[in-house]
Amino acid sequence: MKFLEQFPEYIEFRERESGRRKPRETTTEVSKRTPEEILEDACEEIRDGLAQELLGMVKQSTPSFFERLVVELLVKMGYGGSRRDAARAVGQVGDEGIDGIIHEDRLGLDTIYIQAKKWDNVVGRPEIQKFVGALMGKRAKKGIFITTSSFSADAVNYVSSIDAKIVLIDGKRLAELMIDYDVGVTPVTNYQFKRIDSDYFGNG
Repeated sequence: MKFLEQFPEYIEFRERESGRRKPRETTTEVSKRTPEEILEDACEEIRDGLAQELLGMVKQSTPSFFERLVVELLVKMGYGGSRRDAARAVGQVGDEGIDGIIHEDRLGLDTIYIQAKKWDNVVGRPEIQKFVGALMGKRAKKGIFITTSSFSADAVNYVSSIDAKIVLIDGKRLAELMIDYDVGVTPVTNYQFKRIDSDYFGNG
């Protein structure tokens, strides 16, 4: 831990997240691990805390803000062509359980139907069935269902048993994707690790 405590960001995180952390490891346990392993675990712990905090802020946002967030995330993931096109597609008032349509790629070769729900309750199979039925009505086979809550086991099993390709994104995965694609977060510090270049010394 002495290695990590030289980084102010890590100290700040430990103080802020002290109530949610696992019990401190003993000195013996820590000494058996390399600095890289300790730092990797610390980064994972920081990421988990950030994801929880991020999801909490998303749940407190307005429906219109959540809609803009979904657009921003999908565009950064490579969907929709441009942000303007994606906003126009997803921002339309849907019908039959569809909130919008977005291009699968920048050329618009295929479309994906979107359902976004800022919920606290678990999304069950009936909601997914309604969405799948809407897709069938459009002769579509691809859809993304995004929620700030979670999906029931029955809903997940149902999606895996049908022909249509439905991707379920729950609140936890939503927060992780936002972190991965820098939506609602900003990088603070980057650390670069280096190793000996064996090829360089091997030529001597």
